[in-house]
Amino acid sequence: MIDRVVFVLRLGLGGVFLAAGGLKVGHADVFASEIAGFQLLPHALIAPLALLLPFLELLIGVYLVIGLFTRFAAWFAALEMAVFAAAIASAVLRGISTSCGCFGPSDHATTSWPEVGRDVGFTVVGVLIALWAPGALALDRRMETHHE
Repeated sequence: MIDRVVFVLRLGLGGVFLAAGGLKVGHADVFASEIAGFQLLPHALIAPLALLLPFLELLIGVYLVIGLFTRFAAWFAALEMAVFAAAIASAVLRGISTSCGCFGPSDHATTSWPEVGRDVGFTVVGVLIALWAPGALALDRRMETHHE
């Protein structure tokens, strides 16, 4: 039963990462502006992060969906979501209203407590997947049987 639950959670969180990464690819300039709006990072880190993060999100999304390197992918996803939740909470507490940029240039959601709650929820899902990995229909399982 738990394997099926993990499979569903993997598909859900993996889908979120695929959508988030895919919608940001090709829009690094917009994403960089949204990152800068949080007023947290040194300017020199913003452009490289805006270029790299969407591709990392796509990779993590693929790993979660197919169940490859599941535990690593889930911990990475949980860490990213926790960092995003903390960044959004920081902006809310400092009175900064900016686009979170979570789902590309068409995402007009601004920093708010519901956005923090959403990312905390995704963090919990990532942790559950990591703890119970790999779940049903995971390539990790096929790799384990070939190494035994």
